[in-house]
Amino acid sequence: MRRLHPERHQMRRIGWLRAAVLGANDGIVSTASLIVGVAAAASSRSDILLAGTAGLVAGAMSMAAGEYVSVSSQSDTEQADLAREKKELRADPAAEEDELAGIYIRRGLDKELAHSVARELMAKDALAAHAQDELGILEITSARPVQAAMASALTFSVGAALPLLAVVISPVAHITATVAASSLIYLAVLGAIGAKAGGAPALKPAIRVTFWGALAMAVTAGIGTLIGKAV
Repeated sequence: MRRLHPERHQMRRIGWLRAAVLGANDGIVSTASLIVGVAAAASSRSDILLAGTAGLVAGAMSMAAGEYVSVSSQSDTEQADLAREKKELRADPAAEEDELAGIYIRRGLDKELAHSVARELMAKDALAAHAQDELGILEITSARPVQAAMASALTFSVGAALPLLAVVISPVAHITATVAASSLIYLAVLGAIGAKAGGAPALKPAIRVTFWGALAMAVTAGIGTLIGKAV
């Protein structure tokens, strides 16, 4: 007897995984960059912690609001497309069957089989068939605004807390170096974890996020140094 092998695909994770990785990455990069920039201006530990904490709270709220609005817009578009498809199915189901069959023909089925498949799928759930194959709306990738917003805010906060922890445990004279070095390590690990969770190779994402994090901190450190000298 032939045994079916289990298949584990990562597409079910794509919605929350994207928001979570983006949130944590932004939390580390933005907070570490803020801390490095303020520290470069020769501020005290309390000033640096205050700036970093303010950046954490503001960033988490901004991430949650931005993600919610963005994903809600996607959801609104999906719902509008589905409503339009419902009207078309009621108005001319035969034309909609031809349209669905045409999609299957372009994928490689012969005309008779394509119409048979379209007819059977539409008999079961016409809207679901058109949503998936015509509109490209899948249940596992459909927009979930609240989930995305919560994931972004939470992971941003966790990511932002890491550079703040480095400020607390580092000697004042070495805050900039400690925050920068530890944040680059965090980013590399985050990039690798995100890639592994999504089933992709880890090296390239780790290098990518580390490079952009290093660039962001270098720019803010330079600006902080210039401002510190000017004032």
